[in-house]
Amino acid sequence: MITKLLKSEEIPEEWSPLTYRVLRSAGWYPGRSVPLDKYEIPLREFSGLEMHEAAREFLGEFAGLSTAAWTPGPLMPQSPFRLDPCDVNTDREGAAKIREVVLRMSDSAGTPLYPVGRVDDGESCLAMASDGSVYVGEHAELLARHAYAALEALGVERRTDAPLPFVLVGDHLELPSDFVATQGPDGSPRWSPETERVLRLAGWRPGRAVSADAWELAMREADDGYVMHEAARQFLSEFGGLEVHERGPGVNAARIPFRLDPSLAKWDFEIIESLSEDAEAQLYPVGDLSQGNFYLTVADDGKVYLGMDEVELLADAVDAALDKLVRGIR
Repeated sequence: MITKLLKSEEIPEEWSPLTYRVLRSAGWYPGRSVPLDKYEIPLREFSGLEMHEAAREFLGEFAGLSTAAWTPGPLMPQSPFRLDPCDVNTDREGAAKIREVVLRMSDSAGTPLYPVGRVDDGESCLAMASDGSVYVGEHAELLARHAYAALEALGVERRTDAPLPFVLVGDHLELPSDFVATQGPDGSPRWSPETERVLRLAGWRPGRAVSADAWELAMREADDGYVMHEAARQFLSEFGGLEVHERGPGVNAARIPFRLDPSLAKWDFEIIESLSEDAEAQLYPVGDLSQGNFYLTVADDGKVYLGMDEVELLADAVDAALDKLVRGIR
């Protein structure tokens, strides 16, 4: 049967630190309890599926948690999941399809099952037997004998056709050491392999150089207080125009999408001026985070700052700042 709800911050013995962090980031916490009527009633009325006690206990603790929309990164399960037996607006037709899948799985498993979630981009059903065993897929492959072990299997054991060969390092994931990042002038990697991958997918490449003249002109036309210094020009020449859409938890902070385009701040010179005063540096906008909730700026000495109402030093150098943004580090 399912391990009882935790009453403290201890990690269940079945879980690795990575699985614990994944579930906490997805919204789970010890003692979590959610109502199940919105799932149970439509499935019972439209499909005749009755929720057994093991499924009720599991879903009461984990229903609604999902990692399906997370971008591959430092904190993610090997097998992204969505834990709910059905959509909250499931109609008769949708419930009938769920019933058909679950009955086929039950025949394969040799025991009645109840749906508890989906994996494989929604293509495979997770279903639970009354003894707490969890099965996955149309052929009812046994995932684990009880719920917490099943979550661990999804977290670190059940490998899927993931786009990256991540390896476990402590409580987070990294690309293997043989995936080498571009070297800087001193011969050391400019950033992590993961940042290299993300930036290349966004359109960056070693030696990339674009003209910053159009941005400079547009900013001066918007407000003649905008004077592009050399550090900002170098940044925009290499990274200007890139957009990164990473989402989900990172190493110790959320990974937030960011855009490297100074014109996003062209009508907010007063904000940039205020941030410059607080930072005691000449800041120039080079982009934003979280759809304009924060501006990304570069100082004339190359340091990178975040800010809107308040200013925060992100990193002393551009490469380190990009690495922090991509990997979710503050």
